[in-house]
Amino acid sequence: MREYQENSIVQSIEPFTDSIFLLTLHAPHIAQAAQPGQFVMAACGSSLDPLLRRPFSIHQTDETGIVQLLIKVIGRGTKLLSEVQEGTALSLIGPLGRGFRFKGESSVCLIGGGIGIAPLLFLARGLQRHSSPPDSCIVLLGGRTRTEIQPLVTAFGAYACEVQTATDDGSLGHKGLIGDLLPPHLAQMHKVYTCGPHPMMAAVAAMCREAAIPCEASLEATMACGLGACLGCTIHGADAQYKHVCKHGPVFNAEEVAWT
Repeated sequence: MREYQENSIVQSIEPFTDSIFLLTLHAPHIAQAAQPGQFVMAACGSSLDPLLRRPFSIHQTDETGIVQLLIKVIGRGTKLLSEVQEGTALSLIGPLGRGFRFKGESSVCLIGGGIGIAPLLFLARGLQRHSSPPDSCIVLLGGRTRTEIQPLVTAFGAYACEVQTATDDGSLGHKGLIGDLLPPHLAQMHKVYTCGPHPMMAAVAAMCREAAIPCEASLEATMACGLGACLGCTIHGADAQYKHVCKHGPVFNAEEVAWT
């Protein structure tokens, strides 16, 4: 699949919480080529400091050339991105990596935790627009508190998905881990897609393996290039071979990953 280096234009920044924001960019070439589960490498501003780009899952695109990124401020680079102004040009490279695969399964579950929810909205849109959309799509969203996930509940609902939530503080939905909500749905599921903290995905993968249900997981990793050259995103595969998140993923069959 073709990749582009594109000078995108910042359209808006929408804060969700003090540390999470939605960055909307105009990047028509990337928007047209992107598939759910792929990512971009984004410059943190117009200067060369910081030098390295940051990887972000594509949260959503549209036909007008919009690319949205759901970002959490965790360091200097993401802090700078949270402060960019509308009209600013930001260099993006993408779409990169291997995305989610959907083969017409009739019942699917999307389960995400925290900022790992980011790629699942694009997937929900892709499922609805597939030539054989699922008859049932259940979305399980977990976060620390209501403000982190409330805006996403409506967004997923627009794609004919049943949404259930869990929060650490009990301010929205189940009080506890989002993985607690998965077992009751497994009996009728044909495939599960997940992204979030590593322990959460490991638990989801284990439940799916026990229930003999295919599971795809979108992994996050530190990387400098996103193109397979820096080898900074190396993980251990279940076959004892090294794999690179940027090229072999970020989406893996859960059985490919050495979770422990």
